[in-house]
Amino acid sequence: MCGRYYSLFDKQQVAEHFHVRRTADNVGIIAPNWNVAPGDPQPVIRRSYDTNERELVMMRWGIVPWFAKTEDEFKALSTINAKSDKLTDSKMWREPFAKRRCLVPASGLYEWPKPGHAISPTYIPESEPVIDEALAGPGNLFGTQLPIKPAKKGRAPKLIKRVFAITTVEPGPFAFAGIWDSWKRPDGTPLETFALVTTEPNELVAQIHDRLALILHPKDYDRWLGIDDKGGDLRPPLDLLHPYDAAKMKMTPANPAVGNWRNNGPEMLDGRE
Repeated sequence: MCGRYYSLFDKQQVAEHFHVRRTADNVGIIAPNWNVAPGDPQPVIRRSYDTNERELVMMRWGIVPWFAKTEDEFKALSTINAKSDKLTDSKMWREPFAKRRCLVPASGLYEWPKPGHAISPTYIPESEPVIDEALAGPGNLFGTQLPIKPAKKGRAPKLIKRVFAITTVEPGPFAFAGIWDSWKRPDGTPLETFALVTTEPNELVAQIHDRLALILHPKDYDRWLGIDDKGGDLRPPLDLLHPYDAAKMKMTPANPAVGNWRNNGPEMLDGRE
């Protein structure tokens, strides 16, 4: 699954890169975010029902389906990712996939290795310098050595969880394939939310995980959104549900601190082990 990603662009950059024609009223300042977490409001691009053009709008990550009785009904379930092989038969995903697909602008994603893959989930950090207590023992006013306390038994080294930043070789924003839904609050206002579509991993990501967020090629953006010269093709593009080319992606160690949603900043991409 993809539980964290990063987006290092502003509103003008995303509008220009994705050729956005309309911007919703709820889109304010878009600032770089090195640690996008579930529940965060994020910019997404969808097809405008009014003009059939690309529209930029803010939505919350983690779908609340249209049929939910309460906003928290599906809180215990993970609705941030939609598996590609469940899109056509799951009640949660079937209608959004057929009618409400979107692009989720991003700069990269974070992924933690799962057990049983080529790269282990944890590592041991480099040891700190050891002080020789026999040479560094305390003295008294007469210059004699005071008794040294017995050394404590060495503790087992603390294992650090690995996490990797995964992005495209070509710089610049790219788009995850997303689906979105709209739930009506008790006061009648809509709550719009989205999920990232995931598929099987490519050869690069298979070293650490068995899923990968679906990244789209720019030439496929309109097909995913359901935009065509005839006014919108809503037929689900099943042929796009395959992983991005591994040769066009790169994976580097990231900062384990990214696991805490409160941590944010360029240092999240610094993963020196």
